[in-house]
Amino acid sequence: MQRPATSSSDVGLLAALADAQPRPFWLDDPARPEPRPALVGEEEADLVVVGGGYSGLWTALLAKEDDPDRDVVLVESHTVGWAASGRNGGFCSASLTHGFGNGLARFEPELATLVSLGEANLAGIESSLDRYGIDAEFERTGELSVAVADWQVDELREVPEVARRYGQDTEWLDRDEIQAEVHSPTYLGALRSDDCALVHPAKLAWGLAAAAASLGVRIHENTAATGLRTDGAGVRVRTGYGSLRARQVALATNVFPSLLRRVRPYVVPVYDYVLATEPLTSDQLASIGWKSRAGIGDSANQFHYYRLTADNRVVWGGYDAVYHYGNGLRPELDQRPETFAMLAAHFRETFPQLDGVRFSHAWGGAIDTCTRFCPFWATGHGGRVGYVGGYTGLGVGATRFGARVLLDVLAGRRNELTALDLVRSRPLPFPPEPLRWLGIEATRRSLDRADRSDGRRNLWLRALDRLGLGFDS
Repeated sequence: MQRPATSSSDVGLLAALADAQPRPFWLDDPARPEPRPALVGEEEADLVVVGGGYSGLWTALLAKEDDPDRDVVLVESHTVGWAASGRNGGFCSASLTHGFGNGLARFEPELATLVSLGEANLAGIESSLDRYGIDAEFERTGELSVAVADWQVDELREVPEVARRYGQDTEWLDRDEIQAEVHSPTYLGALRSDDCALVHPAKLAWGLAAAAASLGVRIHENTAATGLRTDGAGVRVRTGYGSLRARQVALATNVFPSLLRRVRPYVVPVYDYVLATEPLTSDQLASIGWKSRAGIGDSANQFHYYRLTADNRVVWGGYDAVYHYGNGLRPELDQRPETFAMLAAHFRETFPQLDGVRFSHAWGGAIDTCTRFCPFWATGHGGRVGYVGGYTGLGVGATRFGARVLLDVLAGRRNELTALDLVRSRPLPFPPEPLRWLGIEATRRSLDRADRSDGRRNLWLRALDRLGLGFDS
């Protein structure tokens, strides 16, 4: 659909943002736990996990489940779940490859296996939440991928038949069927899949931390890991007020510059922005339907994702994906009023019946991305240090799988997971600046042009497709 220009004269639209708090809705919670003490002095452990987001928390938890006697320490530079793990949309997808299309393009020979492993991983997440009593507001709602342009209808309608060959079930909904699900004048059709749940992102992170601590994991918050070096048969991690010596180190820092320097060219930070509305009234909710409460994403190249919260707010994010020159990663970039205004305009176009609804929160932050848009693994220091990252915004579910593989890689295990091409291969690195910025900006502009040109991909996008670097998710 044609996206409207946002005019400063649209006072009514901008007024809806006037009271929006500049922080993530999920973290603005009085039940937020108090920070744990920072590491002071020197400690030793069998395994040190660097990073207190989903990747690090699952790594610590699974490590203790594997071996209750293993001494595990987790350090986090701020507080558990403060970054991408506490401010995402809460889409807990079974996909390990950033969607079926990306998996088909890059890992077709093993895609059926990856689909099966992804479904087992999602079931494992649900089982862990039950086992540890984690109230993360987990809902098996499924997901709707909606078409908002004719070219998207043509593409989505072909998916169910292809997906079934690889063990993934999806259902095509025509215009009347999707309108019966969710009422929006922009919807022309949709794919419905059941392999997605919704969660409260921050509660998931806080619950995983509590579960890991209950098994004996020592967690130190406000403890930045500032250096890494080989120390005899082990590895020493330097922190602000001390250091940790361990047999092995698992790096789960994702978007932030890795202590394993060889990994840095493979990851860039891209900023994503989100709005949350005030709670909808019963009449407002009835005006859009949405009884299934499924998570929704449109099918444009520059896409929106949105869902209902437990108290019936709409969390609405996506579309803009902003890269700042030189891997720009600064707190002031978390707020971008021009993007919030644009998102508010898109929200009103999608749900005109909710005109007048105000936004309670507006936030943003960086996510990590790599050239294949799904996780990769790396090792260093003679195999004693392992890394996983590159989830590109779809890590709520895939991080558990990433942690499982990371532990297997560190242990030197040869099994079904470590034999996967997904695990053994790596994405192409990004070029140095200024080529990095120029390439990313050319891609972003080309994707926007494709959305406005019936999906037609220009020479730049077709060249990326031929190189295996294309992005259409």
